[in-house]
Amino acid sequence: MWCRGASGTRSSRRLVLVLAAGVLAAGASATAVAAGAAGLTVYVSPTGSDSNSGAAPDQPVQTLQKARDLARGLNQSPAGDVTVSLADGTYQLSQPLSLDARDSGANGHRVVWTAAAGAHPVVSGGVGLTGWHQTDAGKHIWAAPAPAGLRTRQLYVNGARATRATGALPVTVTQTSTGYTASAATMAGWRNPGDIEFVYTGGLGAWTEPRCPVGSISGNTITMAQPCWNNSTRRVLRTDGSGRTYELVGRASITESPTAVENAYELLDQPGEWYLDSAKSTVYYIPRAGEDLATAKVVAPALETLVSGQGTASAPIHDISFNGLQFSDATWLSPSGPEGFSEIQATYRITGTTGYATQGLCQFKAGGTCPYGNWTKSPGNVSFNHDKGIAFTGDGFARLGGAGLDLGDGSQGDLVKGCVFTDISGNGLELGGVDVTMPTAAGDHTSGNQILDNHLYSLPVEFHGGVAIDVGYAEQTTIAHNQIDHTAYTGISIGWGGWPDKIKKPAEPNYSNNNTLANNLIFNHMSMLGDGGAIYTNGNTGGSLATGEHLVGNVVHDQKSNKGHALYTDNGAGNITLRGNAEYSNAANDWGSKHVDYTANNGNYDPLDLEGNYWETGPADYNQKAVTIKGNHVITGPSQIPASIIANAGLESAYTGILGWHPAS
Repeated sequence: MWCRGASGTRSSRRLVLVLAAGVLAAGASATAVAAGAAGLTVYVSPTGSDSNSGAAPDQPVQTLQKARDLARGLNQSPAGDVTVSLADGTYQLSQPLSLDARDSGANGHRVVWTAAAGAHPVVSGGVGLTGWHQTDAGKHIWAAPAPAGLRTRQLYVNGARATRATGALPVTVTQTSTGYTASAATMAGWRNPGDIEFVYTGGLGAWTEPRCPVGSISGNTITMAQPCWNNSTRRVLRTDGSGRTYELVGRASITESPTAVENAYELLDQPGEWYLDSAKSTVYYIPRAGEDLATAKVVAPALETLVSGQGTASAPIHDISFNGLQFSDATWLSPSGPEGFSEIQATYRITGTTGYATQGLCQFKAGGTCPYGNWTKSPGNVSFNHDKGIAFTGDGFARLGGAGLDLGDGSQGDLVKGCVFTDISGNGLELGGVDVTMPTAAGDHTSGNQILDNHLYSLPVEFHGGVAIDVGYAEQTTIAHNQIDHTAYTGISIGWGGWPDKIKKPAEPNYSNNNTLANNLIFNHMSMLGDGGAIYTNGNTGGSLATGEHLVGNVVHDQKSNKGHALYTDNGAGNITLRGNAEYSNAANDWGSKHVDYTANNGNYDPLDLEGNYWETGPADYNQKAVTIKGNHVITGPSQIPASIIANAGLESAYTGILGWHPAS
């Protein structure tokens, strides 16, 4: 089956995605083979040498950076696509693969980074750890030397993520303006107190899990790191003029004790737990049953970025494909620093020394920064910005510490198809941002992107407020035929800027329009946090129902949390159509909810149209104040849903093989 590129043209030059035996495999198209014969292929192998020419399979170069530089030389005026062919094995990066305008396709052709026939290459930002020896027989703790200066939040043993040492707070605490007073000085004797991290599940709203590092501990006094502490305990409140007080940024303050403590040697007590003593350049680990550290492959992610592509609004990086590759073993270190992880929603956070009082608050607070709701986005371990026609087909994103893939502001005509996202600390896939609400330059629009036939599951595994697919401000987006399952929070989050309606103010104006979410299968989601859903929308989505957001043919079942709604139209969410969706066995009700339209301020609700859906707890018919609810079907189970809706949701038949894909270790 031919995978069309993001531009929808030149299909004869696209790569064939072969889905066989339940794994991702890639082969070159006839054009790519012809291009290779014409000398337009660079061959790479982990066992190659950068002194080789890279012009033949038996003369491969070793590093992706060298392959990139050789491809640039072939890309001056190519007669066909330039192919970088990766042999089987792990490509251990010592620095990110950074791409720019020189790496774009030329003459109407593409630069294609692809797995060689039958190969399953892994692009890794990790370092291996060896030399394990037992240091505490009673607790079964082993240790290995780490590279000097190594900083990481993750560790993998034989491809399985280990757990950072974690446990309950060993003392009771009373909150102060700078941290806590403890009932005893127990933690003052712990090693490296500045590395300890407090976790607050639901701490800034049921949909959040903020984290703040400890700054120092002296006796009974625990001083928390700044600015994380102020950003998590001093958020502003506003009133709606009637005396009622509302938060503009979730809950105003963490008020409870930590729900967990992480990253202390003293917490090592369970198989599979680990701790990095950076001062001693030593990693400690308690093996799981059956693990032999003399032979185990132990990898610590060292890089934060594996691949990045940066263009500009006037000169986007363009026409690059990635096919059949696995991206793994990258970390994200900002939450370990003084800004911590003061979460707003979907891993966006408040940062900066006065963030709690100014960031993203615009006209609602003296000194506020604009646009409203412009908080700090979590980065992708693979990321592109101001790009056009970038394609990821048949790739795997696994063992990652930030977001998996970030297609940021100015991403246009991109394609993500037939990929797998799993074992990722935060968001699986991010599209657009929240910092450009009404762009004046055409190149700043996030527009015309397609996210099709992907499997996103078992994530997020560290920052549990993350979502499988997160979309900020975007237009003409198609998210269709994806399977999303076993997520800690929401499946798909789209839109932004709707929160001012809490204080009876208009939603933030934005350029979002014509976004379609169709025929997705979402289940076993919302397993840890609340107030979310399978598909969550916030803010205006277009100028009318015709040009707004369309949710069509999605199937949702087994939402775990009863806090939220399966299909969730939240604050300021207007011009949304829900048609032909099916929902069952959800702990929460199937749809919610309508809100007063403070943008038009005409006495109506935000415009919504709900027709022809099948659900167990849907609303009764309603047709007034810009909301239409009619022709829906109340069911008691999935057998009453038309077979055509069930059959059409989720991965199309040509892509079901990716359900059996597992990351290479």
